[in-house]
Amino acid sequence: MDYSKILSDIYDEIQSLAGQGKQADYIPELAKVDPDQFGMSLETISGEKYSISDADVRFSIQSISKVFSLALCFSVVGDELWKRVGKEPSGAAFNSLIQLEIEKGIPRNPFINSGNLVVADILLSKLENPEERFISFVRSLAQNDEIDYCMRVAHSEREKSYLNAAIVNILKYYGNIENDIERVLHFYFMMCSVEMSCAELARAFIPFANHKMPFDYAGVTLTSSQIKRMNAIMQTCGFYDEAGEFSFLVGLPGKSGVGGGIAAIHPMRYSVAVWSPRLNDKGNSIMGMKALELLTTKTEESIF
Repeated sequence: MDYSKILSDIYDEIQSLAGQGKQADYIPELAKVDPDQFGMSLETISGEKYSISDADVRFSIQSISKVFSLALCFSVVGDELWKRVGKEPSGAAFNSLIQLEIEKGIPRNPFINSGNLVVADILLSKLENPEERFISFVRSLAQNDEIDYCMRVAHSEREKSYLNAAIVNILKYYGNIENDIERVLHFYFMMCSVEMSCAELARAFIPFANHKMPFDYAGVTLTSSQIKRMNAIMQTCGFYDEAGEFSFLVGLPGKSGVGGGIAAIHPMRYSVAVWSPRLNDKGNSIMGMKALELLTTKTEESIF
């Protein structure tokens, strides 16, 4: 498969979408990002790497970090996790208060904000130094010790965190948060603030693409069965209330973030990451979504 030519063709074809949408300006630091950037990286499970354009520019991975925190939590508590968070698509906005209230403080899945706040709370309860454990895990996956939190972004999110603060208060009211609310929010925003490039994200998702290889990174271990379950949640819940559309158009498990990034995998073939800050009204990258649709169209390969 000539992935180099495919990525080049994709880059040319998505230029018609340039200028559509806008970055996540409700987070002040993300509003400062040049919205007219695009990067894409693909890495095969055999180690071949392909990149185009701004693939080495680091950006705020935001909700893509939820895949890493879920893996860490799943490793620590196993299936006990599912007593506090569900596994179903939300069908609602990622920061919905109404759904959480109706379902009495049990989030639909770990990839919406309420679900990941519960994951953050579990990690705070179970780990002695959760911030250090989390970033060590991400660095190990990406094989790069320079990856780090961005304090500017974390502080920027906290300043405008009215909805997330409301969500964690509802969770606390229903008994689904054990720790101090401010501590949970701090850890949650720290995880979202991690900055990585497309090349680093593609590398970090390879262990999820190759579930037949032993998963052991910075002391975080997962079984093949657990990895397959994580991939299933990425397939059904990875794109807020646009998960069905992504599955329909692209046909790969993945996770998006409002920083404009998307990471996806083709099991036993490759991982891929794309970044473009301009978002649609669901919070997903316009050019990123189209690039991945073109990838599976041109390769004539998806999980279906």
